[in-house]
Amino acid sequence: MKKFLAAMASTLMAVSLVGCGSDTSAGTPAPAATAAPAATAEAAAPAESAAPAAAADGDLSTKKVGVCIYQFSDNFMTLFRNELQNYLVEKGFSKDNITIADGANDQATQTNQIDNFISDKYDVLIINPVQSSTAATITDKVVGAGIPLVYINREPDEAEEKRWADNKWNVTYVGCDARQSGTMQGEIIADLGLDTVDLNKNGKIDYVMVEGDPENVDAQYRTEFSVKALTDAGLEVNMLDDQVGMWQREEGQRLVANMLGQHANDIEVVFCNNDAMALGALEAIKSAGRTTGTDIFLVGVDALDEACEAVLAGTMTGTVFNDHIAQSHSAADAAVNFLTGAGNEYYIGCDYKKVTKDNAQEILDSLK
Repeated sequence: MKKFLAAMASTLMAVSLVGCGSDTSAGTPAPAATAAPAATAEAAAPAESAAPAAAADGDLSTKKVGVCIYQFSDNFMTLFRNELQNYLVEKGFSKDNITIADGANDQATQTNQIDNFISDKYDVLIINPVQSSTAATITDKVVGAGIPLVYINREPDEAEEKRWADNKWNVTYVGCDARQSGTMQGEIIADLGLDTVDLNKNGKIDYVMVEGDPENVDAQYRTEFSVKALTDAGLEVNMLDDQVGMWQREEGQRLVANMLGQHANDIEVVFCNNDAMALGALEAIKSAGRTTGTDIFLVGVDALDEACEAVLAGTMTGTVFNDHIAQSHSAADAAVNFLTGAGNEYYIGCDYKKVTKDNAQEILDSLK
């Protein structure tokens, strides 16, 4: 399924699955005196940089890890960063040497944080970019400083990943293919059958879409491929509305309340790019006197605990498990491989998993 870049590597990283962590993350590094401008993709390629020093005898306790998260308030990334920190400590890093920075959904803020990590001579960086379109500039900064780089969750484009391979840089991406998550959302609805979902009997699936950040490739692919799964199944679709909720629960509630007010009983399916917005949509559905599974259907992505519980209760039709445990562990393992000289593939993938009433309890149990 994934890119030709993976074929250029010699070793496939093992992914271990263990329980979810709960510790809070380390503090944000001190900001620079003046805000750096947001990074752009036009920066020149870095000059040749010295290879990072390998950890002596695999001792990682003195190595400094800088982690940039696009926004701490994101539910999924909170699960991810807590599990990442716990697993890094488990792998032998000192908790005191792990700094996790909140980008506050502002690229200039995150750029300053990256600059500070470079100035403070961190040994490896793990970055969840605020804007994936800035990856080329981030890569040039970090590689130019001789620091290995692991991108997480928000995937740079294929041209950027090809640069890493062409130049044999110590850069990789760890994450799932968002096209798969969108496809699974659509399949959850398609599997119900037209007779079940087509409540107004017009022969079509009448749906509304609540998107995340439109700049984010995950939002783009989930939006596109959720609907494509319906048409691939031979179903005719009718989009009633498509709005941007920026991953936020409150926005999901507000937008879906407006959609229900405007389109009333014409809405048969609500697609949300993540569970936070879906849970907000659920509140709007209840307030409108609608009943999920009876006169409307609702799907999200991430398999947050609250969403899985809603699926079990029948108040959400389904969600898609975005495995923060496997992904965070793979990111930490990639950092270790860079520091010990083992190297990595340029793309390290994982799979999503459909969550319905049949397996929601199993997913909840796996996260304990």
